[in-house]
Amino acid sequence: MTVTIKQVAEKCGLPAHTVGRVLSDYASIGPEAQAKVLEAARELGYPLDSASGPRLTHNLGVLFVDESYSGLTHPFFASMLNAFKAEVEQHGYDITFINHNMGGESATYLEHCRYRHLDGVCLACVDFYSDEVTELLNSEIPCVTIDHPTDAHPCVLSDNQSGIKQLVDFAVSMGHTRIAFISGQRNSQVTDERIRQFKKAMKEHELHIPEGYLVEGRYGDAEVVRAMVTALLERPDRPSCILLPDDATYFAAQETIREHDLRIPADISVTGYDGIGLTQSLRPQLTTIKQDAVSMGKEAALRLIARLEHPDDASLEHVTIPVTLVKGGTMGWCNDW
Repeated sequence: MTVTIKQVAEKCGLPAHTVGRVLSDYASIGPEAQAKVLEAARELGYPLDSASGPRLTHNLGVLFVDESYSGLTHPFFASMLNAFKAEVEQHGYDITFINHNMGGESATYLEHCRYRHLDGVCLACVDFYSDEVTELLNSEIPCVTIDHPTDAHPCVLSDNQSGIKQLVDFAVSMGHTRIAFISGQRNSQVTDERIRQFKKAMKEHELHIPEGYLVEGRYGDAEVVRAMVTALLERPDRPSCILLPDDATYFAAQETIREHDLRIPADISVTGYDGIGLTQSLRPQLTTIKQDAVSMGKEAALRLIARLEHPDDASLEHVTIPVTLVKGGTMGWCNDW
């Protein structure tokens, strides 16, 4: 059975974060504390890299579960994780991607983290409401989350509140009142916040949301979004504008709209979300919200490293990264008014 940092902490009577720093060879820990931790670790059988001292590697985990199976080819998350990787490597850390494989055997995320002796974990694009993720977030391992705030860990947020409001405000300024929103799946606070802000923005403009205009899709899932767009287009009260869950699903939406003999933006307007480069090279250029993936990745790295190297001073406050409205050619004028 794997011995945990928490068990070593209980054995020697020191806080788990202090034990973690000793076992990661942080020189700022005094010799007396180091001796107590190492003695307890040896008695419990905690694996050390040498017979006389703690392991010398510094390793951070990344938990990234892409349910649309685009993996690290997804432009937004690829940019964000690359920025995270570049920053942590500058501070001398290696990266391990967390999965269910532990030495050829199935393991929970937490078991894998302990098996790899990870110093900390960055969680992005996961089902934050799953039991396994909750277990990891409630463990002794320092974490940073992307777009999902918790009380126990720092979080880097994209300004989803402003993003959705900007899209609705822009659509209304172009004369649209029949605005539909296909959200992503509801497994994180990103989707919850975007839905909340869509309802709020529509209410501020005194616009009604007909039943079926607000539907749950899936981020990056072309077939699911294709079905949602089809249903909206075949309604007798067809919307004049559809907000898509992300840029990646625009290609499927565009094809579906053409199959219904409709034109963008002459017959119907659409918007995306993310601001990935590929959709910005299309004509008409996609109207979307550009998220600052690089700043998000870098900030997540700095927040996690601060927790490890300065645990007594590190802030658990959340940081919000601004977004930008890209006014492309997929939003046309409408005479709804």
